[in-house]
Amino acid sequence: MPLDAEEEFAIATGSTSTRTVDRALLLLSEVCEQESLSLSECARRAHLPASTALRLLRTLERAGFVSRNGEGSFGAGPRLIQLGATAIGRNTLVRIATPALHRIVAATGESAYLSMRAARDSAIYVAMVEGTHSVRHTSWIGRTVPMAGLAVGRALMDDVPPSGYVAERDRLEPDVTAIAAPVRHPGGVAGAFSVLGPSYRIDDNTMHDYGRIVAQEARLLSAQLGTPNPPPTAEQDTGT
Repeated sequence: MPLDAEEEFAIATGSTSTRTVDRALLLLSEVCEQESLSLSECARRAHLPASTALRLLRTLERAGFVSRNGEGSFGAGPRLIQLGATAIGRNTLVRIATPALHRIVAATGESAYLSMRAARDSAIYVAMVEGTHSVRHTSWIGRTVPMAGLAVGRALMDDVPPSGYVAERDRLEPDVTAIAAPVRHPGGVAGAFSVLGPSYRIDDNTMHDYGRIVAQEARLLSAQLGTPNPPPTAEQDTGT
């Protein structure tokens, strides 16, 4: 009887071979963090021979974790997308933070995100509500960014000035202003709210206005989680 995809995956990754599992997971991570990657790019990023990368990618493809487009490039597969959506849908923080994201967008018109800490000193965007402007920041759900030097990273590390929020220009992306504030729970920082918008539309006064809005929503959610954020004491000190 032919093996099904799950059995093939178990055999190909080798339950007795931690190294092979590590390679498959590394490949999967690289594929997921990009819109699509060629075989050579997959192999280079994972530091694998092309033949090894292809063997693992084919197995992941049969299991639905990876898909291949008409040009032969690899991207996230339907099974992986389904699992990711299920995990996010079951995340309590995402569920209770969504109304606050809608309020932030209603007050600012800019796209609002919820982020959490991820592996390798990075942050991952786990929820968002798109802004109302025709020119707006589009969905980064599932995207990871390094925490070092970014507003969202400072918020997640609780490196926040007395104003309660961190603002930055042109660091996350060129011509993009980011404003972030931590959401706390009794164990520390649970996540961070952030607003992302084009810098030409967000002058200094607007940036501070949006910062107060984001920080206020972060304080409200933190209180709901049992750890109120301290009130702001110096609104213009944003860490920029």
